[in-house]
Amino acid sequence: MHRRFATREALIDALAVWATQRFAAAVDAAHPDTAPPLVALYQTTANVLGVKVSWGSAMSQAPSANAEVARVHSEVRDTCERLFRRAQEAGVLRADADIPWARRVYYALIHEAAQNKDGKDTDALATLVVDTLLRGAGTTHPDRL
Repeated sequence: MHRRFATREALIDALAVWATQRFAAAVDAAHPDTAPPLVALYQTTANVLGVKVSWGSAMSQAPSANAEVARVHSEVRDTCERLFRRAQEAGVLRADADIPWARRVYYALIHEAAQNKDGKDTDALATLVVDTLLRGAGTTHPDRL
C-alpha cells in the first residue's frame, strides 16, 4: 500500500473517489432520465442505499476539497433534480413542491436509513424512504390543518 499511496490521507482520498464513483454508478443504473419517475425514484433509492450501507465509511470520508468527488456529487445532484422535476410533471410530486428542498430532504432520509437500518434490508429501507418522501408521516394533509 505504501508503494501506491504516499500517505494515509492519499489512501483515504483514493477510497473516497472510488466510493463516490460507485455511488454515481448506482444512480445511473436506475435510469433516472428514462425510466418512469416512480420506478426510477425507487430504484435510485435502493441502489444508493446499497452503496451507502456497503461503503458508508468511505463515502463519509469523502474530502470536500477533492475535485473528482465534488464533480461527481454535482452531477448526481443535477440528475436527482431532473428526476424530481420529471416526477413533478408526472404528478408523483406535488406541483408546488420545492425541488431543491425535496432533494435535500430525500438525501437526509437516505442518510438516516443507511445509518439506522433497524434490521431492515435494502428494499424495505428504499420503500420506507420513498413512502416517507411522498406521503410523509402525518395523518392530515397540510391544507386541512
